[in-house]
Amino acid sequence: MELFGYDIQTIYLFGLVVSGICTLLLILFGDVLEGIFPESFSPTLVFSFLTFLSASGYIFEKILTLNSFIILSISLVLALILVTLLNVFVLIPLSSAEESITFREEDLKGRVGKVITSIPVDGFGEVVIDGISGTIAMPAKSYKNEPVPYDEKVLVIDVKESVLYVLPYSSLN
Repeated sequence: MELFGYDIQTIYLFGLVVSGICTLLLILFGDVLEGIFPESFSPTLVFSFLTFLSASGYIFEKILTLNSFIILSISLVLALILVTLLNVFVLIPLSSAEESITFREEDLKGRVGKVITSIPVDGFGEVVIDGISGTIAMPAKSYKNEPVPYDEKVLVIDVKESVLYVLPYSSLN
C-alpha cells in the first residue's frame, strides 16, 4: 500500500526514526521543556506511543500479509497497551519515588544515630543516621554541652539551622 506516494513500510520506518530522535532530544533537553507543556500532556508518553506504533507497524508490514488498515489497527492497540503499561508500571512509580526520598529536618527528631566524628564540649561533630531512603550524615552538637565519643549511639533531641542536637543514647536507658 502507498500513502502520499511512499510505501507504507517507508512511512513506518521514517516515523520510527523521527520519534526515536525526538525521544533522544527529550531525554537530553526534557528539563527545559518541562514547563512548556500542560501537566496532563506528557511528551514522554506521546513519543513512546509514536515509537511503538511505528516499530510494530513496520515489523507487521514486513512479516504479515494482512491488509495495511488491519496492521495499523493492531499497531494502534498494541502501542496503546504498551504506553499504558509504561505509564502505570514505570513513569508513575518513578515520579512518586523522587518525592519519597526527601526528608525534612524536623523528621530527624527522635531518631537514633551514630557519632562518626566525636563531639567535643562547645564544639561540633558529625552524626550518621540510617534510614529507608539512605544514610544521612549531618553536623551535630551535644544537647547538654558534654563530650560524646566516636561510635557512640545518640538520640536526636532537636534540629536548628541544619545542626542536630543530640544526647548519648546509652544515658537514656
